[in-house]
Amino acid sequence: MSEIQTYRVHARDDDRSHGHAVDASSFEEAAIAFVEMWRPPVDADNEVSVIVRETESGVELCYRIDLDGGDAMPCQ
Repeated sequence: MSEIQTYRVHARDDDRSHGHAVDASSFEEAAIAFVEMWRPPVDADNEVSVIVRETESGVELCYRIDLDGGDAMPCQ
């Protein structure tokens, strides 16, 4: 099992100042938790894009979440 870490997550089109802290065991888990809790804007394909930053390392990843299927995939 992975260690729980704190991530800052915000919608891709929003400034970092709109981010929220999420405790999760992975970037993907943090992205999904953010979408479930804060409902960022949805695009025409019923997907949302979020930026996930690990607070300790500063590493950032972008994820697209498909709200129909619940799948999370890296942004392209």
